Amino acid sequence: MKYLGTPFNLGADSGEDAAESQQALSASLHAAEHRLEQLPPTDCAGRAERQLDVSAALLRMAQDEDAWHRARNAFNVFAKHAQWESAVRACEILCRTDRPQALSALGNGVWLAVTYPIDPELSVAMLQHIVEQTPDDADGAAVAAATAAYLVDLRADGTVHESLSIFAAQLLGSVARRHSGITNQADFERWMQALELNDSERFLPRLRNVIDVLVQDDWWIDRDALRNGLPLD
Repeated sequence: MKYLGTPFNLGADSGEDAAESQQALSASLHAAEHRLEQLPPTDCAGRAERQLDVSAALLRMAQDEDAWHRARNAFNVFAKHAQWESAVRACEILCRTDRPQALSALGNGVWLAVTYPIDPELSVAMLQHIVEQTPDDADGAAVAAATAAYLVDLRADGTVHESLSIFAAQLLGSVARRHSGITNQADFERWMQALELNDSERFLPRLRNVIDVLVQDDWWIDRDALRNGLPLD
């Protein structure tokens, strides 16, 4: 999978592996910068895509400030051209930085990922970030995990649906354990019912509240205009 690894922390790499990774990342960064340089200044969308490649490598090399500025500028280009999946990809990079607006990036990205039918794996990855940012005893992680499972069923097909369904189920199970100590199926089903996680008409409005807390007033898009442009059905 492109955006997801595992819903569980498997531990850090060894020092030797980390050194190898740094060498590989440095080479990847130089290659991404070279591809960016090959594009003409008039190719705004193409250059924004290449900027994401550069910012992703910078982020993995712990160069958060430079990664932020490149991905943020790319987001602006994607938003201008209504390229929402690419805009969410930019937010996915931005929310993993240590910059003050990282939570705003997460909220903006999740709103777009839920509103538009983008790559379901990317949508799940954004919702997983909410899980990781939410305290164990808060309901927000459960709402995000339930939304991830809902979007997989709604938007994924075939083998993609199969693999993402397994991931979403594991994510939801891990949230249940940390939230309420759930360890068996019967308790899990009661927990789902108690938190109304089986009804999208109940948990999706609660996700909006979670997003509002993340973003506060730092919206990078005009939500009303975008909602008005959505198909009625």
